[in-house]
Order: sequence, then structure tokens, then C-alpha cells
Amino acid sequence: MLKFAIHYSLHFVVPVLIAYFFFKDKWKKVYLIFLLSMLVDLDHLVANPIFEESRCSINFHPLHTYIAMIFYVTGIFIKKTRILCIALLFHMLTDFIDCYL
Repeated sequence: MLKFAIHYSLHFVVPVLIAYFFFKDKWKKVYLIFLLSMLVDLDHLVANPIFEESRCSINFHPLHTYIAMIFYVTGIFIKKTRILCIALLFHMLTDFIDCYL
């Protein structure tokens, strides 16, 4: 239960804090981008089985690979993709932490 609480707090609660404290003037838009970044989990649909509680998403699902993360890091340096890439990297960090809980 603790793992579940931590994982979903990192996906829903912490992003609103990040959005509010670091992007005060447009925090609602930034939080929405953080929420939409969870669409990256659609890559779980190509796994067999789709969900396995003990499986680590990192470097297993296509959009959770280290190669994909290089693109997310690169996107931070492009103004138009910066917030989305920060959100995607935070998502990867959340899933990485989840692998070790």
C-alpha cells in the first residue's frame, strides 16, 4: 500500500507542487502537461502481459528506455518542448523509484 501511495503521489501531487512553485504564472497549464505526460504509459499496451506488478517499467517499455530518455533530456534545451520533457523525465524518475520500493 505504501508503494502505491508513493507512486501515485509522485504522479499527481508532486507535479502540482512543481507547477505551482516553479511556474506560478502558468501553473495550471504546466500541471496539465504533467498529467498528459502520463500518456507515455500507453507503451505498456505492447507488453505481454500488459500489467505485471513486479516488473520495472524502466528500460522495458519502449517509451521508458534509456534511449527515449536521451530524447527527453535533449528536449529540455528546446523552449517549445522544455516543460513536456521535464514532465516526462519526472515520470521516468517516478517509475525508477517505483522499481526499488
